[in-house]
Amino acid sequence: MAGDRPLIVILGPTAVGKTGLAIDLAEQFNGEIINADSRQVYRYMDIGTAKPTADQLARATHHLLDIVDPDDNLALAQYQRLAYKTIDVLHNQGKLPLLVGGTGQYITAVIEGWRIPEVAPNEALREKLETVAAEQGSTVLHQRLARLDPEAASRIHHRNVRRVVRALEVCLETGQRVSDLQRKEPPPYHVLQFGLTAEREHLYETADARFDDMMQRGFLQEVRGLLDRGYSSSLPSMSGIGYAQLAAHLVDGVPLDEAITAAKNLTHDFIRRQYTWFRGHDSGILWHNREHIDTAEIGAVVTRWLHQQT
Repeated sequence: MAGDRPLIVILGPTAVGKTGLAIDLAEQFNGEIINADSRQVYRYMDIGTAKPTADQLARATHHLLDIVDPDDNLALAQYQRLAYKTIDVLHNQGKLPLLVGGTGQYITAVIEGWRIPEVAPNEALREKLETVAAEQGSTVLHQRLARLDPEAASRIHHRNVRRVVRALEVCLETGQRVSDLQRKEPPPYHVLQFGLTAEREHLYETADARFDDMMQRGFLQEVRGLLDRGYSSSLPSMSGIGYAQLAAHLVDGVPLDEAITAAKNLTHDFIRRQYTWFRGHDSGILWHNREHIDTAEIGAVVTRWLHQQT
């Protein structure tokens, strides 16, 4: 992570409070926030992705929010390029960039400098592979990836069909393993990483309460609005937790209470997978329990770290 330009990363599982800490640091250190949440890049998807509120946006400038429509595909390589461009612009403006989010793949690709294979989407192949997963189960598709690229398969959960399909697509289109193509070329940044965590059961309860609050604030109406705009429930963007389950209620008649319970359970599973990713890619994360967070203490750490760069 050696480099001559500072980059602060704030990561952690969903509902742990990353945005609040990021805004506090941005205000203190003339910083601006770069979104590293793969769902917050979509327009019209605000409540269910827990985008910053109007008040939060007024306190700190945010980048890479609302940059694609729900029927667009933002590839990892595209996100990485946009993140690097934004970081460089902020450095040139004398601002401190803060990369903030819970999508481990986004964060790791940026700070480790993944060289991501540029393979155009093959929609026919994707549809064929997705049909296999739907008819035979996601494990069947994952086992096929494991035969072609064991390393990539070890990094991707079988339930993440979209990523399994993408890895298979690269293998089948190029004849090469995606793990071989994803070499690393670390960017010229000096990185300081903060991780927020909490006792697991308490975090589940917080996530459940946040989902209930989202429903009160109109999450169901947001999903209905997306469907009314013509965005199919089969789109990758609509596979997000909460969106898929509420769309199933609206389109397929799944009882609302069942849809909400399913979304909450999937959120718990997602939190577990986030922790798995962060543990596997921990290159010096400074972990803080959100129950005992001391913003002044963290600010002092940042101050000392910045002085070491000068």
